[in-house]
Amino acid sequence: MLVVGGGFAGGYVARELGSRGATIVSKENFMLYTPLLPEAASGTLEPRHCVVPLREMCPHAELILGAVTELDLEAHTATVETDEGTQTVAWRELVLALGAVPRTLPVPGLSEHALSFKSLADAIYLRNHVLHQLEAADAALDEEERARRLAFVFVGAGYAGVEALAELSDLTEDALRRYPRLRSTPRRWVLVDAAPRILPEIPPPLGDYAATELRKRGIEIHVDTTLESVSAGEAVLGNGTRIATNTTVWTAGVAPNPVLREWPLPLDEKGRVEVDELLRVRGHEHVWSLGDCALVPNTRSDRPDPPTCQHALRQARRLAKNLTGPPEPYGYRMLGQVATLGRHKGIAEVLGLRLRGFVGWWVTRSYHLYQLPLLQRKVRVVVDWTVALFFRRDIAELGQLGHPEQLG
Repeated sequence: MLVVGGGFAGGYVARELGSRGATIVSKENFMLYTPLLPEAASGTLEPRHCVVPLREMCPHAELILGAVTELDLEAHTATVETDEGTQTVAWRELVLALGAVPRTLPVPGLSEHALSFKSLADAIYLRNHVLHQLEAADAALDEEERARRLAFVFVGAGYAGVEALAELSDLTEDALRRYPRLRSTPRRWVLVDAAPRILPEIPPPLGDYAATELRKRGIEIHVDTTLESVSAGEAVLGNGTRIATNTTVWTAGVAPNPVLREWPLPLDEKGRVEVDELLRVRGHEHVWSLGDCALVPNTRSDRPDPPTCQHALRQARRLAKNLTGPPEPYGYRMLGQVATLGRHKGIAEVLGLRLRGFVGWWVTRSYHLYQLPLLQRKVRVVVDWTVALFFRRDIAELGQLGHPEQLG
């Protein structure tokens, strides 16, 4: 069995297959547990602890580091480009779990000046960028430049945008103890979304609580608002608001991996692979797909699954069973939704119960810890969380990480 993609969906399919084995093709040798990404960016969590090595997560699987460049669905072969060259891999059953990329819109200046928040590299870069803005603001000679450096705009008020903004604003407030000259300079955090409210995926009472909690911290929220344009020093909103800032973060949704359009697969208008209720790609008996790159019908819902880790995990469990036994339709009723808001606050809806504040934060963390694979990773995360209760976040900027100087 060939699994293309080692993210949440692909990694769990290979893990659930167990000793039956699989071959994973992935550009990275780890699976990123994306719900922990905001904490990795803010310094609450060591970045390495929100990833799981695929060789440990799937001990019976073979891992090929590379990318599939060609698929021959008739010959049942895949061409894989690796650092060592090109190789051809034969398969009996093919699983496509290529995930998603940030969804972009034709906003002037977006690709040149906005930052993404989708990968571990994005999280580390954003952390370094925020800390660099503090250093630059401290060195600035006038208040206008300081204010520009200390203004941060997040476009997209779903889980990623809200949690990243909350965690990074906490990092900034922690860091200010070392910047006495900046304490009198206002920090401006702005959250923008085209929807009528933030966190539209969750029940309105919890979303309203989240908005109220963020506003108490001085965070500006612009709903029913789009991003008009962005430049190196300014973000312009659709409602006419102009924000002097060097930091615009784009978290406005995801789109299926564009490489899927290069292969002979049935895709919907958004580029998602069309699968039936068994998770089999329509028209291809031995090709399957799941996760963020697929349009997955749910027999227990009147709409396709959203691109979340919770649904990808349930799809992976069903698909692994379908690959090894009599196929059955996929159906999953969502158990709840959770989100953190920083400062030991959170929101959660679990089995119909709506929780907020400290209890919501504790339930959110407990859920993510439960879903995180490997005992050693769980222990590392618990240790990080425990240390963070007693010490402030580290403020070292590691912008040179991974970029060593050449000898001579």
